[in-house]
Amino acid sequence: MRCLVQRVLLPVKVIFVGGIAIMKRKLSFTVVPAVLSLVTAFGQSPFGTLQGVAAAGGTPVRDAQVVIERVQDHTVYKLTTDGNGAFIVKNLDAGRYEVSANKGELRSTPKDVNVLSAQTVKVDLSLGQASEELSPAVAKALAAMQARIDQLEAELRKKNGEDQGSAQAASQTPHGPLVATLTKDTTQPATLPAALPPPDMTKAVAANTPDTGAPVAQQSPAASPAPQNQAPAAPAVDLQTPFAYGDFTWLNGSPRNKDVAVDTPFFTPEVRFDTHYMEDFNQPIDHTIVGATESFRSGEVQIEQVSVGGDFHWQNVRGRILFMMGLFATTTPRNDASSATAAYPGNTGGVGQWDLQNAYKYVSEAYGGYHFNVQHGLNVDAGIFVSYIGLFSYYNFDNWTYQPSYVSSNTPWFFNGVRVQWFPTNKLKIEPWFINGWQSYAKYNGHPGLGGQLLWMPTEWFKLVANQYGYGQDNLGLPHTERIHTDDSIEVRYYNEPESLGLSKMAFSLTADAGCQYGGGLSCTGGRNTTQKESFVGWMLYDRLWFHKDLMAVTLGGGEMSNWGRYLTLLPPIDGAWASSGSVYFPELPGQRAHMWDSTVTFQYMPKQYITWWAEAGYRHSDIPYFAGRGGVTPPGGDNGFPQYYTCTSGATSGTANLAAAQAACGGASSVWFPDLRRSEMKLSVGVMVKF
Repeated sequence: MRCLVQRVLLPVKVIFVGGIAIMKRKLSFTVVPAVLSLVTAFGQSPFGTLQGVAAAGGTPVRDAQVVIERVQDHTVYKLTTDGNGAFIVKNLDAGRYEVSANKGELRSTPKDVNVLSAQTVKVDLSLGQASEELSPAVAKALAAMQARIDQLEAELRKKNGEDQGSAQAASQTPHGPLVATLTKDTTQPATLPAALPPPDMTKAVAANTPDTGAPVAQQSPAASPAPQNQAPAAPAVDLQTPFAYGDFTWLNGSPRNKDVAVDTPFFTPEVRFDTHYMEDFNQPIDHTIVGATESFRSGEVQIEQVSVGGDFHWQNVRGRILFMMGLFATTTPRNDASSATAAYPGNTGGVGQWDLQNAYKYVSEAYGGYHFNVQHGLNVDAGIFVSYIGLFSYYNFDNWTYQPSYVSSNTPWFFNGVRVQWFPTNKLKIEPWFINGWQSYAKYNGHPGLGGQLLWMPTEWFKLVANQYGYGQDNLGLPHTERIHTDDSIEVRYYNEPESLGLSKMAFSLTADAGCQYGGGLSCTGGRNTTQKESFVGWMLYDRLWFHKDLMAVTLGGGEMSNWGRYLTLLPPIDGAWASSGSVYFPELPGQRAHMWDSTVTFQYMPKQYITWWAEAGYRHSDIPYFAGRGGVTPPGGDNGFPQYYTCTSGATSGTANLAAAQAACGGASSVWFPDLRRSEMKLSVGVMVKF
């Protein structure tokens, strides 16, 4: 086995606890307006298409090299013809080009062509003997001889079955002639390769790249097979499209399928199914699992997620919609208190009408925007986005484990707002946000949220992501309290033998979070008065091993969270409590600490890139009663609709949040019902996830 560690990354103190996480009270963000000004300064570049056929003596010439040189700046592109002697290059900048072709002793006379915006220019090249001393008859004979050699080579390849893939690709492409290979002349100035067209980079996310929001180039067609006595040429590497230079399907939090089942120039569909069975060893009588964003019901087969949607992309205009059904449609909105209205029983406040919970609950992503051809891409989008806090993806299919640790599970899954994605290089993304707040459909108080992400992947085996958030006033009923937060992760693939039948890959991910709330009498440290402390610190670490050509994988890991004030601790759904109602049985007051840790071991079997069968064992512990015990968290007779009050043992509400008054109202000290909360939880889970 090769050396297990390809690179030693020491020290691992790359966590950006600083940066814009330590934001002042009146933080002034100039990134968004600056980038927006940059956007308006650039328009869409005009592009054209150049195609043709190279022939000698009337016979198409296969594998002829076509040279295209832009007269204006002498930028040179080189490509080879397909089996029909054809070539095509899309999305060339408008201008004058010189086109020629050659193969062996055969040459064509260079032709000048003008490529116009939004038009296709056809140029056919006639190859002949380079020496002018030979007669046309001799040149024709040489061309016929070369064509016969090509035919014999093709027949030989066909007998060996090597031509089947190329023939099938050629028959299925909707774009006519294929470009066999494309290489850039390294002696010329570096410019945008013509076979990596900017307009086609408006797709939201490629199947073989992480969920970076990067634009995606049109997939290059397969190259013609090399002759028997010649090693096949290496495929051209896309150095224009962000993060397309490598295979990042190994990343935690990114889709692992390398291909899409269906794709069109206008729409790329996406379909997800996620079904599981969970067994909580506490055996809660109401089957309710507490304190997670992926685990909700015990002893039952449940549909976590069914999503249908996809990405729209046309002439640099972008759009994405992914509908959300299943448990996610109920469990995700319950953690948002911003949109509370009087329509919800037990509501203790809110910020307006129009029932935003039901307006958005069946949508996980929905946005529209535009892609600007600036450097390696610039996207401006507005709508609902899956958040980037906590490393793990909101969609379980993309993750190494099913139940992530607290720093992922207790931090946001979505943002409402506007984002700008700027790709100054193909390995770096800078993304500022202007959003309503921290996982909130509405804005809580006077300040919106500002933040952003820095994503850097300098090589295929390393990823650094730093998320920062601040300025927002995200406490319902506390208009002068502001929140700051930093969430930073690294992922390292330290072993890679993808064809091994034993251990084929090894990688780890490390995430660290820190944040606090301050103002309105609260502080990050509490000072001498710890009852006013509101802070959050946590981490999680996972290590993953793949086996048998990545057919199977095992992930071990876990993490820890210390949350003074419990402002990011998920509220247990006692008597149907949700974020706005709160619960007298689990107060979330400043200075009240919730210290929790967990660990999991996950096995995944991946026979196809579109499906994952999995099994997981997990243990979670808390220093306060938190997880559902045998008695459950549901009152006798079911939820009574008033989770903010104590409940009587009869199931009726006491009508008060004062325990003494509740005892008097219910009929005595023993007449008040209490949920069964435990300090630990062990559960086993199995399931299947599908993504197309």
